[in-house]
Amino acid sequence: MDRLADAVELLDGKLDDPPTLAGNLRDLRRINRWLDGVRLSADAIDALAAHRERLTVLDVGTGGADIPMALLARAGKRGRGLSIVGLDSRPEVLVAAAISTPAVATTPGLELHVGDGRSLPYGDGSFDVVHSSLLIHHLSADEAVGSLQEMGRVARLGVVVNDLDRTRLGWIGAWLIGHLLTRNRYTRSDAPLSVQRSYRAGETKGLLRSAGLTPVRTIRGSFGQRYAIAAVPTPREVDDLATPPDPQGAGE
Repeated sequence: MDRLADAVELLDGKLDDPPTLAGNLRDLRRINRWLDGVRLSADAIDALAAHRERLTVLDVGTGGADIPMALLARAGKRGRGLSIVGLDSRPEVLVAAAISTPAVATTPGLELHVGDGRSLPYGDGSFDVVHSSLLIHHLSADEAVGSLQEMGRVARLGVVVNDLDRTRLGWIGAWLIGHLLTRNRYTRSDAPLSVQRSYRAGETKGLLRSAGLTPVRTIRGSFGQRYAIAAVPTPREVDDLATPPDPQGAGE
């Protein structure tokens, strides 16, 4: 299946229907729960930071912040210290998130900020892990590399990318979800289109490498329709000749 690189989802356009947008975020919360979205993110983060008892995470393109809330609930059961900043470039989305799930405004350990993932408003190494879910497929290859570079810049340990896989089976599943399990017009239009816009896992690994990150673990969803990739900063090659020998002493 060829990638529909130039297609535009409704969520990328004008968001002038708050109730429908809130309903879409509720649909995405269910989809993340049904199709392993939360588990994939949790396992990929642990691939980078299982040794950490306390952890800071930046969630880029947080949407309804359902994955951050689920991660915080899991951390609470384990007695793990976790704080998450959910970042989204669309203030309308964060308003709808509060309508869809009022607890996002009061959940301990969760902050929601408005900001652009292509130019993150944080200093280098501000967070242990930087995570995104269902974000990269909205971006062109060049935009994705730029965003991943920014994610790598502010991450101390590494980056997690959780997204759909572009397969025919995945498209059929998304179409069925959009037409049988919801009446929301955003979900109906965008669910199958998101699959067609998505990158295969190998393509995402290529984007990560281009952004200066090395994939270290790939985790697949139960039905193969989704994956999460954990990546760490690519070590810079050490130039043994960085300090040239003193020519005056070469013959001594």
